[in-house]
Amino acid sequence: MQQVSHRGAALMQHHEEALNASWDDLKLFLACAKFKSFRNAAEELGLTSTTLMRRIDRLEESIACKLFLRDQSGLTLSDEGTAMIADVAHMERHAFNVFRRASRSSNDTSGTVRVAVTEGPGNFWILPRLIDFQKTYRKITVDLRCAMEQADVARLESDIAIQLEPPTNPDLIVAKLGRLHIYPFVSREYANLYGLPTTLAELPNHRIVKQNAPQVDDSAYARILGLKSLEGIVGIKTNSSVGVLYAVERGAGIGFLPTVSIALGAPLVAVDLGVSHHADLWLTYHKEFRTSERHKIVVDWLKKIFDPKTHPCFRDDFIHPNALVPMMTAAREGFGLSGYIAATPT
Repeated sequence: MQQVSHRGAALMQHHEEALNASWDDLKLFLACAKFKSFRNAAEELGLTSTTLMRRIDRLEESIACKLFLRDQSGLTLSDEGTAMIADVAHMERHAFNVFRRASRSSNDTSGTVRVAVTEGPGNFWILPRLIDFQKTYRKITVDLRCAMEQADVARLESDIAIQLEPPTNPDLIVAKLGRLHIYPFVSREYANLYGLPTTLAELPNHRIVKQNAPQVDDSAYARILGLKSLEGIVGIKTNSSVGVLYAVERGAGIGFLPTVSIALGAPLVAVDLGVSHHADLWLTYHKEFRTSERHKIVVDWLKKIFDPKTHPCFRDDFIHPNALVPMMTAAREGFGLSGYIAATPT
C-alpha cells in the first residue's frame, strides 16, 4: 500500500511539473519545430543556441518526453512532439486572440493599425497616398512596415499584410488586391551607351541587377529568361527592391521592375525581350478585426488604392509599360516617381 502511495505521489508531482511548463518554453518549441534547427530558431528569437537548447531540455524534462530527434542535419519532431505540436499551436492562437481583442477594445475609431507590405508597393504606392489618408483620419496611426520578409498576421507580427503568396490559415481573411506585372528596364543613359538587347541570346553582352529576397523566387530570373544560369551576367545583387530601382536608374544594368514604374515617371526604358512575369498581391488580416472600425477603414482604403478598375497597372491582363503611360496620367501627376529615387547624375 505504501509503495502505491509513493507511486501516486510521484505521478501527481509529475503532472504538476508538466502543468507548470513555461508558456515561453512552449513558444520556443514551436519555433524549433518551424525552423528545424536550434541555430536558425535561435537567430530568429534573438537567443544563443546554448540558451535555446537548455530551455528545450528543461521543457522535455518537465513533461518527461523527448520532443525532437537531434542529429547533424537538424531537428526532427519525435512522435511525442508531433502529437503535441497541434495542441501548442492551438494554445498560441487563443493567446494571440486575447491580445487582438484587447487591441480593438478601446476607442475603435482611433489608435494604431500595423500594415506590413513588400518594399516596392509600400514605398512607392502606399506611402505617398498615406499622407492624404492621414489628413482625413487624424486619429488613426498607420504603422507602415516595408520589408521583403513576410509578416505573419496570425502570430501578431502585423494587423494587416500585403504579400505575394496567399496564407492558408483559416483564421485569416484573404482578398486579392491586384497583380504586379514585372518587366525588364534600363536607364536612358544605359540604352544610349550600350544599346538594348532585342533577343535573349544577346543578354550575355549586358549586365543584370538581380534581387534576392525571401518573397522573391530566386530561380524565376533564369526560368523566365530561358537560361540555365545567370552566371557571368549579374553585376549587382541586392535584397532591396528600392535598391534595384536605384541601381537601374543609375545605369547599372537591366533590372526587372513593376510595369507601373515607367507609368509613374521613372526615367526608364522598357526592354522588349518577349518575356514578362507577374506576382499577385494578397491582402490578409485576422477575422477578429472584422468588427474593428479603424481596421475596416484601413482595409477599405487599401482596396480602393489598389483597385484595378481605377489603376490599370494592377489588372490581371498584361499591358505594355509604354501603353500604361497615357492610362495613368492622374496617378503620375499626383504621386509620380520622377526624382524620387536616384539623384540625376552630374
